Parts: sequence; structure tokens; C-alpha cells
Amino acid sequence: MDLKALVRSIPDFPKPGILFRDITPLIGDADGFEALVNEMAQPLFDRDVDLVVGPEARGFIFGSALASMLHAGFVPARKPGKLPYETIGCTYGLEYGSDELQIHVDAIKPGQRVAIVDDLLATGGTALACAKLVEKAGGVVTGFVFAIELCDLNGRETLAGYPVETILKY
Repeated sequence: MDLKALVRSIPDFPKPGILFRDITPLIGDADGFEALVNEMAQPLFDRDVDLVVGPEARGFIFGSALASMLHAGFVPARKPGKLPYETIGCTYGLEYGSDELQIHVDAIKPGQRVAIVDDLLATGGTALACAKLVEKAGGVVTGFVFAIELCDLNGRETLAGYPVETILKY
């Protein structure tokens, strides 16, 4: 199945000069979504994953689907103020400023094996923040899986030292 044919390219969004890769047609297609999730799961089957972490918001889509396939738990990594219980956080840099991701303080037990899953690998900043959160909680990062990689933004370099898998490369 040609999954790239189901990804819509939108020029000049969210600002001029950006070519946005829109996954909503892909996840809206039952066969396409199933094929993509199956491909994303393949490298994780032999990693003894206990938990999957998915960052807000599209990481929730893929992360929860993969957690179900792997018979693993799912941990949402959220923006500040979104989780109701005590949290731990990791601040990370953005092009203009910074942001933070948080998980519940008891979401990951020491030694648990954790896969980090998201829709897109661009610069790798959000993914690295997730890895730092997992490690801060005592978990072990078994690797990353992304639906799409924007290769010219060098996110793999940011995640050097971790296994990184992507399905669609642009």
C-alpha cells in the first residue's frame, strides 16, 4: 500500500515556506491507518516494551494503538496543567522560546522498558524531552518510532544513541 499517497502536502502552512505533511487523510483511511500502525509496531515486538509514551497530541493516536498491539501500557506526555495528579516535567527548547512536557510521577516504574512513539520526527526536540522524562522517572528507553521523518531537519542527530525507526521519509 502506498501510504505516502494518503499524506496531504499543504504549502505555506502554518507560515510561508513550510510544506506541512498532513496525516489526517492517512489516519482517516481504515486500511491505511491499519497498515501504518502495523509497520510502526514491527520493530517494537522484540524489545519487551512495558509502556509506550506518546507526546501530546498526535503521539496519543499512534502511541495508544501501538500500546494495545504490544500489550503494553500507555503514558500520555502532556503540556503543563493538563494532568490531574502530581507530575514530573522536562523543559525543552523551541525555535522561539521553550515548552514543557509532563507525566504523572508514578506513570513509569524504575526499570520499565519504554518505547516513545509520535507522528513526526523533525528536529527531535520533543522526542528527546520524552526520553529525558522517561529516564528521570527511572525507565529505560528502548527506542523511538515515528510515522514520518523530515530528514533534512536532522532529528536523528538529536536522538543519537537511541534506536530510531521511521516509516515514511521526506
